[in-house]
Amino acid sequence: MSQDSKNRYSRRGLITATAGGSALLAGAHLAQAQVSAPLHKLRTDAQRINIKSITTFDVVVPPPSGTLAAVFIDQPGRLNITCVETVSGVRGYSFMGNNDQGSTDAEIKAAQVLVGQDLFAVEAHYKRGIFPWGAVEEAIWDAIGKIAGLPVCRLLGGASLTSVPVYVTCVWDGDKTQDHIAPRQQARESLIYKQAGFKAIKLRMWRKNYNVDAEAIAEIMAAWGLGTRAMVDRTARKYKLWTYEEALGAARALEKAGCYWLEEPLAQDDYEGNARLRREVQIAIAGGEGYHDMKPFRLCLEHGSYEYLQPELRFMGGVLATRKLGVLAETFGLKIAPHGTHGLGWASRLQTSAAMGAHILEIAVMTPPLMPDDYCKPFLPLLHGEQPFKFKDGEALVPQWPGLGLNVDEDAIKHFRVEGLQYNPATYKCYGICP
Repeated sequence: MSQDSKNRYSRRGLITATAGGSALLAGAHLAQAQVSAPLHKLRTDAQRINIKSITTFDVVVPPPSGTLAAVFIDQPGRLNITCVETVSGVRGYSFMGNNDQGSTDAEIKAAQVLVGQDLFAVEAHYKRGIFPWGAVEEAIWDAIGKIAGLPVCRLLGGASLTSVPVYVTCVWDGDKTQDHIAPRQQARESLIYKQAGFKAIKLRMWRKNYNVDAEAIAEIMAAWGLGTRAMVDRTARKYKLWTYEEALGAARALEKAGCYWLEEPLAQDDYEGNARLRREVQIAIAGGEGYHDMKPFRLCLEHGSYEYLQPELRFMGGVLATRKLGVLAETFGLKIAPHGTHGLGWASRLQTSAAMGAHILEIAVMTPPLMPDDYCKPFLPLLHGEQPFKFKDGEALVPQWPGLGLNVDEDAIKHFRVEGLQYNPATYKCYGICP
């Protein structure tokens, strides 16, 4: 076992051996202090600014010619936006999308407890129940950043102010298992991402025979060359659970192929099973995108389940909760690699990753030959200027516009706003004091 592995498991022994989980408690206090201090100072220095309204609505932007249909989830050019407006007239926006994909309940409930409250009191908002409303929390941070004149990454630590390492997740059209595509074809078609400057790629691992997935990784490693990281995403909870023996066999096959990590090989609540697999193989084990609060991550820390923690901001409650998890991961010698998305909704993930110095951040899901820019291009009329995300040498450059880093054109948002919601045809609603 490597020295890193020994250190890793000695830390785990400290966690589990400490009565009452006091090491975890100490880590939680450290997370609270490190993350909250800058916000408390900003709140003290600023005049109290109350939340006036919370709104959710859709815009429809005529997509430019040549836009591929695969870019859109629903109607071409349609996008859901959440807006938090303050009494001073500052508006924060989230492009995460409607949380519940079918109702505006989140915004209604959020408004009932947040309208009239101090915008800066994010910790208090969590106690009031903001946790399930990730889009609202994102919009709050966007507004705070605009008032402060700073991007969120600088407000919450600024560990990586200029750039963050990234990887692309690729899923090919057709059979969701990817059994329809040959490993060599995957390697050949994935080269467009290497040519674009990316240095890491992740594949879905749902084939009936995991040895074929291992072959695909070997083909990519050979095609991309030195300096490549190739990972696989089993996400067993979404497809079919392996037995422990199958997971062990797959991990060893992937090791031989040069794979960097295996994601969620077992059930996400099988904390000891994933920990046992970590002990028996050299390949990194990653997971956590399906967790909806801190408790399962605490159990991961107690068991040593994953080397890479992959929080999804929408499930975690937003920016602040994810930032806190980053501190806990660092405290226990683990790595943070947030779950990703594509399009304008990626902005909050990039800012949060920069704030905590994430080891690597996902851009998902790319269907070759689509590139990250393709998912943003249809919505550029909502912004001032050019593409919001730029990449260089396998890293994403962190936008420095205030808030979430998107230079939003508010006149354009008003112009393209439409009646009805993407997932729930209904009249546009405003909850709170609306103009």
